[in-house]
Amino acid sequence: MLRYLSFALLALAVAGCSAKQEPNADAATIAAVSYRDPGPATLTLYTMINNRSGSGGHTSLMINASERVIFDPAGSFKADIVPERDDVLFGITPSVEKAYRGSHARSTFHVLVQEIEVTHEQAEIAYRLALASGSVAGAFCTSATSNLLRQVPGFEDISSVLYPTKLSAQFETIPGVKSTRYYEDDSADLQEGLARNNATLNQ
Repeated sequence: MLRYLSFALLALAVAGCSAKQEPNADAATIAAVSYRDPGPATLTLYTMINNRSGSGGHTSLMINASERVIFDPAGSFKADIVPERDDVLFGITPSVEKAYRGSHARSTFHVLVQEIEVTHEQAEIAYRLALASGSVAGAFCTSATSNLLRQVPGFEDISSVLYPTKLSAQFETIPGVKSTRYYEDDSADLQEGLARNNATLNQ
C-alpha cells in the first residue's frame, strides 16, 4: 500500500512532467532550424518550481554543443517553429529559449535557471546522450535528466533522483554554476502561455 501511495505522490509532485508524444520531425526539418549559440559550450538546467509549495514540477536541460537543443523529457512545450524528435527540441535561438522560459513561468510557477560552462567535449557527450535517450515516460523527467548528466565526464557524482528540486540542489553544488530565477505573473494556465508564446514566435 505504501508503495502505491509513494507512486501516487510522485505523480502529483511532477504533474507538469507529462505530455502527449507528438510525431518525430524529419531530418530535413531539424537541419533547417539548427542553431548554436556563439558563446561557450554550456549545460543549463531548468527547474520549474511551484511558487506556493516550493516543490518542483518539471526538469529539462539545455545543451549548447555543436547545436543548441533542449532535452525536455515528457515536456509540454510545443511551438510551430520548434521541431521535436522524441524529447529533444531543436532550433533553440534566443527567442525560442525566451519563449520556453516564458511558457513555464506564470503566476503559479517560476523557473530556476542553472548554467555551467563546460568543455566542447562534455557538451557534445550530453548532446549525443540526449539524442539517444528516446521518449521518456511521464513523471520521469528528473530521473531521465539526472541519468543523462551523470554519464557526462565531470558530473558522475550526480545521483539519480526523481524530484526536480533534489536535482537542482545537487547541480547547485557544482563549482561554476550560475543560478537565476525567472518569474512572470500571467495566467496560471500553461496552455495559455504556450499559445501566446507560439503566436509570438510565429510573427
